[in-house]
Amino acid sequence: MTNSLDRRTLLRIAGASAGTAVLASTALAGPARATGSAFQHGVASGDPLPDGILLWTRLTPTEDSQPGSGVGPEVTVTWQVAADPDFATLAAQGTVATGPARDHTVKIPVSGLAPATTYWFRFGHAGTWSPTGRTMTAPEADADIDRIRLGVVSCANWEAGYFAAYRHLAERGDLNLVVHLGDYLYEYGTGEFAAGGTVVREVQPTHETLTLQDYRVRHALYKTDPDLQALHASVPWAITWDDHEVANDQWSGGAENHTPGTEGSFADRVAAARRAYAEWMPVRTGADGAIYRRLRFGRLADLSMLDLRTYRSEPASGLDIDDPERTITGAAQMAWLKAGLATSDAQWKLVGNPIMISRLDVGALPAWLLGPLGTLLGIPENGAVLNTDQWDGYNADRNELIDHLLANDTRDVVFLTGDIHTSWANELTTKSTGRDNPAAAEFVVPSMTSDNINDFLGMREGNTLSDLASGVIRSTNPHVRWTELDGHGYGVLEVTPQQCRMDWFHLVDRTQRSTGSRFVAGWSVSAGSSRLRSESSPLS
Repeated sequence: MTNSLDRRTLLRIAGASAGTAVLASTALAGPARATGSAFQHGVASGDPLPDGILLWTRLTPTEDSQPGSGVGPEVTVTWQVAADPDFATLAAQGTVATGPARDHTVKIPVSGLAPATTYWFRFGHAGTWSPTGRTMTAPEADADIDRIRLGVVSCANWEAGYFAAYRHLAERGDLNLVVHLGDYLYEYGTGEFAAGGTVVREVQPTHETLTLQDYRVRHALYKTDPDLQALHASVPWAITWDDHEVANDQWSGGAENHTPGTEGSFADRVAAARRAYAEWMPVRTGADGAIYRRLRFGRLADLSMLDLRTYRSEPASGLDIDDPERTITGAAQMAWLKAGLATSDAQWKLVGNPIMISRLDVGALPAWLLGPLGTLLGIPENGAVLNTDQWDGYNADRNELIDHLLANDTRDVVFLTGDIHTSWANELTTKSTGRDNPAAAEFVVPSMTSDNINDFLGMREGNTLSDLASGVIRSTNPHVRWTELDGHGYGVLEVTPQQCRMDWFHLVDRTQRSTGSRFVAGWSVSAGSSRLRSESSPLS
């Protein structure tokens, strides 16, 4: 959409006052795309702080300095941050060296900026400037904020379609942040996971990614997408990984899509994937490479971004999923998460959660409703589950977290979830909450392009079988207030002191770059409650 004059004026006020009550955005003058220059992979920003932002780009200084090549000169890149798109008033600037050791990528943690302020940034080399990016800092920790809006996305499979969801989000002009919940890219070779078996556009390398060179080339390919470049250049992102950034159904010691006998050491593969990710993504990592972290948006919201792959135990089934020795978060991350949620003084505690945390019971009631009969039948405590790759496969961790929320009377917790390729609005219940007193809300966004239920069935979207499955899920899982199993798209989350609301938008046709999108559902939760209510029209 095109922003009104009022919204643009409001942005100017935000830039002039760190204590502004509303964070707003302006539309870009045009999509910032890197074509025919040394900056072929665009620009990006991420992880905003009140006084800083992380900036990213990739330079191709010579023809042979291609991603993954490991060759090319050591070079110096200039970077600038300005208070205006013409760069008449510089807020920060500097130079940085890069070269083949880091695949000619550049990451700059800029500090000394004003809070709640919009900035423009660019990179320069040998008389050439990159496309201009726009970003914004977070408000001060104790600032009173009336509203933030977030784009929420997950599961972008190159071969299965075009990234029109990124284009639609970039064109909105009203977002403060994009939250990407994982599967930013996929590791498969060409044709191994396409659009219902059809390759829409071929990946590079054409084989499965295994080595550092492979992962660098795959990251580079994704960042040639013009819609991805446009969204990265228009708003800061907060990103975490799921499994496909390494290999399908990854856990701490292996993955479903890794065969040590023919594909080498899994530890070496993880190290290669993580190194390429650190080079190519605008993400802050800890000294030990940890990616779980927390961002704050004044008194309105905290956002805790989780890593649910690095520390998780080997998959299990049956009653073993109740084993308290098994974990999806790891002990250190669980302690960090619990402490952050319990001590936060923000109105809303948002959790960037790559894997669905709500129960999905299939064919049986939860064992805690069946009593001894459930144990006798071998039904796990929270029910017979369909997908143990989710939190359903790690009951002890889920129970520990929810019990902690209850014990500390921690309210207004909302999980933002991806991974499952489908759309859900859930009320989070466990044995401790009972069926009628949810501890939190969960909004699950669909895949951007990866195959959903109808794609696997080879049927049109909204077919009878998918509709029947949705009905069965809701009837056997009353905490699932809404689910849609076919659509591809994205979510838009609005957070105000009164409520947290997600709108879902689905693409008309993921295989067409110019495809439109449509509003399909909206669900909200009010402050002080974890009960969801349906919304009939999209946010204005």
